[in-house]
Amino acid sequence: MGKIKINLKNMDLKLIHKKALVTGSTAGIGYTIALQLAKEGAQVIVNGRTEERIAKAVEQIKLESGNEDVSGIVADFENADSIKNLISQVPELDILINNVAIFEPKAFADITDEDWLRFYEINVLSGIRLARAYFGKMLTNGWGRIIFISSEFAIQIPEEMIHYGMTKTAQLAVARGLAELTKGTAVTVNSVLPGPTLSEGVGGFIDQLAKDQSKTNTEVEADFFKTMRPTSIIQRFLTTTEVASMVTYLASPLASATNGAAIRAEGGLLKGAV
Repeated sequence: MGKIKINLKNMDLKLIHKKALVTGSTAGIGYTIALQLAKEGAQVIVNGRTEERIAKAVEQIKLESGNEDVSGIVADFENADSIKNLISQVPELDILINNVAIFEPKAFADITDEDWLRFYEINVLSGIRLARAYFGKMLTNGWGRIIFISSEFAIQIPEEMIHYGMTKTAQLAVARGLAELTKGTAVTVNSVLPGPTLSEGVGGFIDQLAKDQSKTNTEVEADFFKTMRPTSIIQRFLTTTEVASMVTYLASPLASATNGAAIRAEGGLLKGAV
């Protein structure tokens, strides 16, 4: 294991040397989850589709966290053989964060069978394949965490991305079903439902919109929540750190009583029970 240069006085989540894989973690929420876990002393495996992006993310996480025990692995989650290769290189895990996902606004009538299958394979089946590989070993080892990064859209299905919403709902079902198999153990399986989050892509979209409308980013954000997300209580975009903090806590031994849950991190946008 690499040397960890971290102030141990700050270690309160008991994650030192826990081995964690975060899929889709070279940017956005996934990157910040990987960073938070590294800051807590975990042995983190970053995942992406290219060596270049992985190398950049690993270097930055090491720099920001002071944790040298960070590595990366390439995997294309549309390719079953690529996932098998990942599993062969990482035979055991303590923490699995199923974050990788694709999305695309598209009218329902235009969503082809191929689109439905592709979204299901990447957003849902990727997590199922990884859970199938690691879940039993977690039970045998006596401890483990599996977390599916779902979305507000699991509950509030977007009319412009019904296929995406379907995959996010499916993740809730898979996570809850797996949790039922952990009875009497120290393994937990949960889902986290982020709301609108200011990731790289969203930030770029807001920048362009502000430029096009001759408004400030703050004005564009306020307009978005007033017209598009009026039920949001916080009336702003979440930061990736806010989402990652929730995920990191759920990944820790401190969250031992939370199992089979769909945890909201969406600023109060969703009304009613999940």
